[in-house]
Amino acid sequence: MVQPTSERADLALIRQRLREKVEAYTAYNFTEQQNTILKSFFDLSQEFDSLRDLYRISVAVLLETMGVESALYLLHPERDGLLLVCDSEQGVLTDPQPAPSRVRCSDIVYETGSSLVVPVFQRPPSADAAPARPAALNLFSPANCSWELQAQLLGMFEVKPLEKLSRQEKFFLSKYTNRIGFRLHNRLVARQNIRHLKFINTLVMDIEHNVIIPNMYFRHLFNQLKKKIGELQELQVMMGELQAKRGTSEDPDCQRIMERITILRGDLDDYHKQMQKHHANLSLFLESLFRREHFEKGHLVLQARRCRVVEEIIKPQLEQYLKRLEAQGISIDEPVGMAGEEIPLMVDVGLLAQVYANLFSNAVKYTREIIDHRGLPRKALAYGREILYNHFGQGQQGIKFNVFSTGPHLPADEARIIFSEGTRGSNSPAQFGTGHGLAFVKHVVEIHGGQVGYEPTEEGNNFYFILPLPPMELLPLWSSLGE
Repeated sequence: MVQPTSERADLALIRQRLREKVEAYTAYNFTEQQNTILKSFFDLSQEFDSLRDLYRISVAVLLETMGVESALYLLHPERDGLLLVCDSEQGVLTDPQPAPSRVRCSDIVYETGSSLVVPVFQRPPSADAAPARPAALNLFSPANCSWELQAQLLGMFEVKPLEKLSRQEKFFLSKYTNRIGFRLHNRLVARQNIRHLKFINTLVMDIEHNVIIPNMYFRHLFNQLKKKIGELQELQVMMGELQAKRGTSEDPDCQRIMERITILRGDLDDYHKQMQKHHANLSLFLESLFRREHFEKGHLVLQARRCRVVEEIIKPQLEQYLKRLEAQGISIDEPVGMAGEEIPLMVDVGLLAQVYANLFSNAVKYTREIIDHRGLPRKALAYGREILYNHFGQGQQGIKFNVFSTGPHLPADEARIIFSEGTRGSNSPAQFGTGHGLAFVKHVVEIHGGQVGYEPTEEGNNFYFILPLPPMELLPLWSSLGE
């Protein structure tokens, strides 16, 4: 198998960096003791995994091996400066203290009094890197003694007495401090990620308890509203019978009342149906996006079932956008016979419904009027599907679902990245959006084993996705199972 060019390039880059590292370490010419110090620091930082232990290790290693005192200071923006968090005499401070005046923020190593002070970076800065800006940091949260990483410079590391350090040892200590910064960075990020995961898991339970479950109560309210509409209809019938019995059916006042009741009942019935549809759609989206399995697994988890895509997904989603399409003067070209020829597919209905919701939403925003091939104005949306034989390999068919809208083509450079996160077309500044919709579409389709794409057509733009079909010999059985 021939490896992709990008992979070979990545491997070559790693090998180049390895050669540079070997040359650098050779040039450093560290003593055996110094190499042992670096190894010991690495091993101990692997063995002890808490942040406070890392502070202790940073100062203890030098005290034990070189007989020098050291102190670790980290930046605290809310208290405007450096705080001493640990030193080789006291260990970790329960209440971090302001750094003495001799220790200040700096991007470079400096000497002050009897101390060597070295900057602690997330990663060692490159020779041509711009200096870090300490004022932009937000490292410390006093409420829970957790540290948040926001910038390259984390703090300063002080070593003393200065008179015990040779020039070569000062250089070594700058490299040793780089290891502290790198480990500190990783540990801060890990702690932050753990807090985020805990928060997300709690949030999911909150959503389930405080949003999804109460949302079910709306169904009860809709049923009650339907009953009241029914009672209004019964009252209308009773009043009609009463009018006939008393001979007042021609009375103008009675007629006006009956007409208002008829209109009121019709309006309520229409609102009830719209509310039910919107609620069902919103519930579908909520329940499919906030499944606990997504957050437990760390990715979208499909709950696939056999589904007729046109009847169960496309038409219900299109109905949600009908009024908006009509308001924009966009006509809908429906395919002939597509529903009757439909093949049931195994898909996650909730997630695939959101794929179509995103595509139809974009059509509302970006469809434009064009002059068609007959010389007539046209502003339209169309949807359809087609079978692609052997698309996924010999005997592996695909089914292509299209959503077309009239308008100018996307520029070629935008078309190539239109499904990337955060990408918005040059025609979008006047429209609200985040650039997330098509990235979501791509993600959902790909976890179904499919592909997404865009293609310019004669009169507009076609966004499509392709899903795999079961083998052709199984399609008759597959279709019958969907009945």
